[in-house]
Amino acid sequence: MKTLTSGRRLAAALLVLSTVTAVTGTLVTAPAVAAVPTASTGANAAALPVDADVASTGGTGYLTSRKDELGNTLMEWHAYADGSVTSLSGTVGHDSHSDIAVTSNGGSSVWLRDMRPGGTLHTYFDLYSVFGAPARLVGAAGENLYVSVSTGTEGYQDLYKLARVNGFAQKSKLNSRTRNTDYKVVASDGSRLLVLGAEMSRSSPNSAYEPSWWSAWTTNVSSSIIDWEGSSGAPRWTGSTTGALSSTRHAWVHQPTTGDPLITTNSVARFPLTGSMSGAVVAGVVGDVLLYGVPGTAVGENPSPLYARSLADPASAPYTILDNFSSTAHAPDGSVLVRGFGTGGDGVFRMQGGAGGARPDVTLAVDTDRVMSLQVSESKVPGTADLEKPTVPMEWTLNRPGADLDLTLTHVRTGKKLTERLPRPTSGTRFTHAWNGILDGVSAPNGDYTWSVTATPADGVGAPATAQGTFRAVRKANQHDLDDNGSTDVLARDASGALWRDDLFDRPAGARVDTARRTRIGTGWGVYDQIEAAGNLAGGAAGDVVARDTSGVLWSHLGKGDGTLAARTRIGGGWNAYDKIAAGSDLTGDGRPDLVATDKAGVLYLYRATGDWKAPYAARTRLAAGWNIYNQLTAVGNTAGATAGDLLARDTSGVLWLHLGKGDGTFAPRIRVGGGWNAFSQLVGAGDLDNDGRADLIGYGATGTWAYLGTGNTAAPFTRIVTNLYAGEGTRFTSVS
Repeated sequence: MKTLTSGRRLAAALLVLSTVTAVTGTLVTAPAVAAVPTASTGANAAALPVDADVASTGGTGYLTSRKDELGNTLMEWHAYADGSVTSLSGTVGHDSHSDIAVTSNGGSSVWLRDMRPGGTLHTYFDLYSVFGAPARLVGAAGENLYVSVSTGTEGYQDLYKLARVNGFAQKSKLNSRTRNTDYKVVASDGSRLLVLGAEMSRSSPNSAYEPSWWSAWTTNVSSSIIDWEGSSGAPRWTGSTTGALSSTRHAWVHQPTTGDPLITTNSVARFPLTGSMSGAVVAGVVGDVLLYGVPGTAVGENPSPLYARSLADPASAPYTILDNFSSTAHAPDGSVLVRGFGTGGDGVFRMQGGAGGARPDVTLAVDTDRVMSLQVSESKVPGTADLEKPTVPMEWTLNRPGADLDLTLTHVRTGKKLTERLPRPTSGTRFTHAWNGILDGVSAPNGDYTWSVTATPADGVGAPATAQGTFRAVRKANQHDLDDNGSTDVLARDASGALWRDDLFDRPAGARVDTARRTRIGTGWGVYDQIEAAGNLAGGAAGDVVARDTSGVLWSHLGKGDGTLAARTRIGGGWNAYDKIAAGSDLTGDGRPDLVATDKAGVLYLYRATGDWKAPYAARTRLAAGWNIYNQLTAVGNTAGATAGDLLARDTSGVLWLHLGKGDGTFAPRIRVGGGWNAFSQLVGAGDLDNDGRADLIGYGATGTWAYLGTGNTAAPFTRIVTNLYAGEGTRFTSVS
C-alpha cells in the first residue's frame, strides 16, 4: 500500500512554503514584439466572422480566434457595447474568466490586456526571462497566470502563480512536492481554481517511483491551496483533459488506467464516454447542469452536438442543447459562451441558469449572419413498426427552424403511399408524427416500407434537405383477412352474383366497428349455393375461400394477399350431401383451419386441414349425430381462450349455443348463449375485430347488422357493439361470409 501525505498536511505545507519573488525591472507595457492593437467599427462590426472560435469572455466583451486569408491566426476582442473589434497580439487565447484578454504565441510570450473601457493593464511576459528556466503557461484567471516551471531535475515541475504587482512581475510558488511532473488548470470562476497535477510517488521507501495523479482547489487571491480533492491515486488525467465549475459543482474528464474516459463531477467518477463520445470535453457547468460533447468546427455544417444533463439528478437522461459546438468560454457571472449553431441560428450562444438541474436558458448573443444549409440532423423511425399498437411514433430533427417537412411512407409490395405535411413544432426543430397505421384509407398491410422526408425552407432561401430509410410493419395474423393488413374482411354476394369485400378497420373506433372500404372483387358467384371464408388453407399471407356449386362440387379460391382471389381449384364432388358447411376455425389445434359439415340426417363430420392447397382437406371423420336441430352453423374461432376453435349453432327456435372445441376435433357439451338470434339471416365468424386475441362474430339480417366481440367468458361469450357494416342493406345480400 502506498505511503501518502495527507491532504491536510499538504495544504498546510503549501501555506508555509508559498513564496513571493519580485523580478527585477518594470514590466514592459508595449513590447516591440507585440503587434499594435487596433479597433475597428462599422455597420457589421457586431457580426461574428463565420470561422471565429470563442476563447475567453468577461462582462464587457469576448475574445475570439480565427484565420485571415493568408492562414495567419488573428486574436480579436469584441466589445458588447458597440460591437467594436480590437486586434490583439498572439496566436492562442486563454480562458481568463474576465475582461483581461490573455493571449500567447503558444510558447513563452504572453500578453495581458484589460479590455474594459479605460482599462490600463497592458502587459507582456516572457516566461523564460521571468523564471530563468523552461516554463509553460497552464492556466489563467483574471490577471493571474499559472505556469509550470522545470526544476531542472529529472523532468520535475513546480507550479507558480505569476501576477503584475506595482509594475513588477511577482511569482508565487504553489507546490510543496518535489517530484511533480505536470500541472493543468482545468476550471476557474475568477476567484477559485481547480488544478490537476501528477507526481512520482512510491508505496514504500525501497520501492520504485511510479506516476500518480492529484487534484486541488486554490484561490487566486491568497495563492494557497484551500481544499484537496484527493492525494495520490486521484482520477487520472491527460493533456487533453478539460473541466469547468459553477458555484456548487465542478467536473473534468479523467482517463482510467483501462477502459473508456469518464466525466468526474464533484469528485465522483460517472458518465462514461463510450463509442462516439470518445474525445468529449467538459464544455461548462451552468448551475447544476453539465455541458459536454465532442467539439466540431465553427465552419462545419455537420452537427457535433453539445449535450446537457442534470447533476442534481445524475440518473436523468442527457439531451441536446445545441446542434453543433466548436469552442466555449466561461464568464465571471457563471454563464458560458458557446460557439455553435442550433435552433436560434449560428454564432455565439450564452447559456445560464440551470439551478436545481433545470434546463439552462440559451440565447444567441452574437450572430454570424450565416444562412445555414438546411439538413435533417436526426431521424428516429423504428425498424419494426408494431401496427397492433394504436400509433407508431416517428420523429425528425432539423438543424435550424423556419422549414416545412413533408413525409412519404410507401408500401414496397403494393406501391401505396401516405404523403403528409407535418405540423411545425411550436418550439425547436423536432417534427413528430404518430402514424395510426392507416394507408390509402384502410389498415396498412404488413411488409416492407420506405420512408422519406423533404424539408423545405419556408422563406425559399436554400435547397431542400432530404432523408430516407426503411422499416417493416407487422400485425397479428387474422384468418378472416384477405389483403394481409391484419383486419377482418367480410365477403357478401348480391342478387346479381357480384362478390363484394368490405375491409374493416383493424380496431374499433370507440365502441363502434367501422368499415374502411368496399371493393367488388368478382362476378359470377351466383353459381354457388354456399360460400365460406375458409381461413389460410395454403400457408400464404392471406385467407382463402371455399364455395359449393349447385351440383355439389366444392371449390377453393386462394387469396392473393391483395384483397383479390385466384381462379378456383376443384376440391371434390358430392358435397350436396350436406345442408350446412362451416369453415375457417382450427378445431384440432394444429394451427390450420378445418371444416365441418352436417348431412341431412344431422350427422356432424370433421374435415381436417392438410396444408396442401391442391387437396386442402383429409377424409372426413364422423363426430356426432343430432345436429339437425340447428339451422345455422358457424365456425367462429377461439372465443373462450382455450386451445382450439369453437362452433356456434343456432336452433330452429332462435337460441344460439356454444360448442367449445377440445382441440382434438371434438366438442364439449353445449352452452346456451341466448335467444333471439333468428333475427339474423346469417351469422359470420369475423376473426378478431378488436385485437384482443379472441374470436368475434357478425350478425347480418333484415333488421340490422351487429358486431359481437368475444369476452372470453363462456357464461356470456359476447358483448354487442355497433357497426356501420351493411347499414341499411339487410336484404341486399344473399350470402355473407
